[in-house]
Amino acid sequence: MKSASRFALVLVTAPDLKSARALARAALEARLIACANLVPRVESHYWWQGKIERGAEVLLVLKTTRARLAALEKLVLARHPYDTPEFLVVPLHAGTARYLAWLAASV
Repeated sequence: MKSASRFALVLVTAPDLKSARALARAALEARLIACANLVPRVESHYWWQGKIERGAEVLLVLKTTRARLAALEKLVLARHPYDTPEFLVVPLHAGTARYLAWLAASV
């Protein structure tokens, strides 16, 4: 295992696969992420405008470098259909040297 402190996972939810795929594609084309995993049929429960809501969403798990986070956030906020999209950054602790080298070379 190798230190992965210069990398991060970003969690974003989208209303549907079409929106999720468009966000993933735009981030890939801009070289802001190395990979996007789309997890369909996530059931989200949350507070919104004073009441509890529930809805089906797609979870995007985006792999990137910490240096690209600001640009990725800007892209997601500009292209996301929600008024308040989820954009959560999860710092990474460690990973395999080969995978981390690929990630670094891909963004």
